[in-house]
Amino acid sequence: MSAQPISTDSIATRASQVVRGACPHDCPDTCAMLVTVEGGKATRVAGDPDHPFTRGFLCAKVNRYVERTYHRDRLLFPLRRVGPKGSGRFERCSWDDALTEIAARLNAIRESADGPQAILPYSYAGTMGLIQGSSMDHRFFHLIGASLLDRTICSMAGTMGMRMTVGANIGADPEGVPESDLILLWGTNTLTANPHFWPFVLEARERGARVIAIDPIRTRTAAQCDDWIGIRPGTDAALALGMMHVMLDRGLEDAAFIADHTLGFDELRERVREYPPERVAAITGVPVETIVSLGEQYGRARAAFIRVNYGLQRHAGGGMAVRTIACLPALAGHWKRAGGGVQLSSSANFQFDKRALERPDLSPPVRTINMIRLGEALTTRDAGVGGPPVRAMVVYNSNPAAVAPDRNEVLRGMAREDLFTVVLEHFQTDTADYADFVLPATTQLEHWDLHLSYGHHYVTLNQPSIEPVGESLPNSEIFRRLGARMGLDHTVLQDDDVTMIKQALGSKSEKLAGVTFETLVEKGWTRLNVPTPYLPFAAGAFPTPSGKCELYSARMAGMGLDPLPAFTPPYEFPDTAPELAARYPLTLISSPAHQFLNTTFVNIDSLRKSAREPECLLHPLDAERRGIAPGMRVVVHNDRGAFTAVARVEETIRPGVVWAPSIWWGKFAADGANANQTTSQRETDMGHGPVFYDNLVEVGLAD
Repeated sequence: MSAQPISTDSIATRASQVVRGACPHDCPDTCAMLVTVEGGKATRVAGDPDHPFTRGFLCAKVNRYVERTYHRDRLLFPLRRVGPKGSGRFERCSWDDALTEIAARLNAIRESADGPQAILPYSYAGTMGLIQGSSMDHRFFHLIGASLLDRTICSMAGTMGMRMTVGANIGADPEGVPESDLILLWGTNTLTANPHFWPFVLEARERGARVIAIDPIRTRTAAQCDDWIGIRPGTDAALALGMMHVMLDRGLEDAAFIADHTLGFDELRERVREYPPERVAAITGVPVETIVSLGEQYGRARAAFIRVNYGLQRHAGGGMAVRTIACLPALAGHWKRAGGGVQLSSSANFQFDKRALERPDLSPPVRTINMIRLGEALTTRDAGVGGPPVRAMVVYNSNPAAVAPDRNEVLRGMAREDLFTVVLEHFQTDTADYADFVLPATTQLEHWDLHLSYGHHYVTLNQPSIEPVGESLPNSEIFRRLGARMGLDHTVLQDDDVTMIKQALGSKSEKLAGVTFETLVEKGWTRLNVPTPYLPFAAGAFPTPSGKCELYSARMAGMGLDPLPAFTPPYEFPDTAPELAARYPLTLISSPAHQFLNTTFVNIDSLRKSAREPECLLHPLDAERRGIAPGMRVVVHNDRGAFTAVARVEETIRPGVVWAPSIWWGKFAADGANANQTTSQRETDMGHGPVFYDNLVEVGLAD
């Protein structure tokens, strides 16, 4: 069967067909998905074999998407709370009653002395789609004058690091990787977090490329690489500076590229002298000979590709770490050839018309609340940033009761009886348990959406393949109906989803030339108007103020930051916080389990059983000192909180580090807790991002 476009008017009448869609989840791969529909019911999802990046397969998680859509616990009707907050006790109600009561409560807050800024939207990347994630919802909140949300919980530190160095979050094209002769997988567990990139790595290896993983944990990806460098968490910038020291000491830099396309090389040379391999070894825990070898390999490579991911920027110096690594390709001239450069994200190439989609011009001047400081916002009188207390919160595409840092503080705020909370969801998550109303949202198989990618260069359209299950509605339609019920009659709330897709595609960006709604309906996906492979900076032309790769950044100096690459230690670092480290000597990393994507899929039985139960991985030396054997139940704790897990003891993690694969819903954990009981609400050096992995803990035997 060929994949065909589908309209919501004819879904139920089609006997059997394959519909083109897109994976909605927070992953750089943004897979083109084929949905088999028989008798109006989805029976199978598969990767599009014609898509140059998806190449016909889906990850272990999304392969379960049909099971997720028809799950026995799927929310099918609006619910009204009847028990205490957090109890999860609700009764069914009609859409009419739910919208009427929600509208009345929100309008009352708007008209009160506190005003509309007492209303807070809270959302992130539960879907990466522009329509269900950042269109009608933004228009609605702008129109009512709600507080703005600074959506920093994932990528902003690294994004700022790239902007300050190369000008935008634009990186090398993964489709050029087969031409690489050296690949550094730096802070990325590719087989879990970016699996469709791996075939390109294998092609390069078959042609002779060396593949090196730099990670505190010998992940399933690191185990497949030629070398694993077990670095201390939060010290990546120091390692990059050590590599630069080796390169410049041996004359391995590309003098012509530096002269033509960089700014501040002389100043950088002086800075790099401060980071000889011996000092870097003391900071990073990486042996001197490994640092020297890595610097030499990188400097001598013809086309070296660095894939960095967001884990390494989740500490105090996260923005600086990404910035420092991003300087490396310019020093070595690796931008000049296919397979060379660095990639954190490709997202800045997707220049959709987001102003037309979100309509920020409709919002009056209002405060902005950082989403990673939700606990503070809900428990302080002025929400931590001035203005009225938060009296209402509307949550969609996120599960803050599980994912937000400093979870104990978040739950304390969400338990307020005077906080009116509305949650749009597929399932009764930890967050939904604290809602006053839960509204059933559609899954990806049931609505229109438009997707960019932060790992390749293809725009993807998602077409609905089945009718909404139960009484579920798309996020966009829920906000349309709520706006109407609140008496908002602005025309922007009347646009349908297809209209908004066309508005987003209406950008005048040259990179979107040829990307139209019609071509997307026909094919499902279209490459941006960039060459294959895409060499963004082969001839310089960096989108910085100087037009060059800014090794020295005047913008950073203006922000009060070091204008040159530097090592910024974590807040909770044994070398700089010795008293804290004496009590809590282990650094906790809580990156996603292979079976989960943050908290998505935790409730899918087969995937949760595969993940077993909350676990933590310790090095044998750390386990022996604490009398911990494999399989023992342990408690991971610090001054902020604690959670229990089952110990695994292996040499696949460096000493001094503990790994707790996450993020478990509290209701599926024996103690109702997860790793975010221990994380803080502090911010990174740039971008106001979270410091999830800047987290000292101790591990002991549970009672």
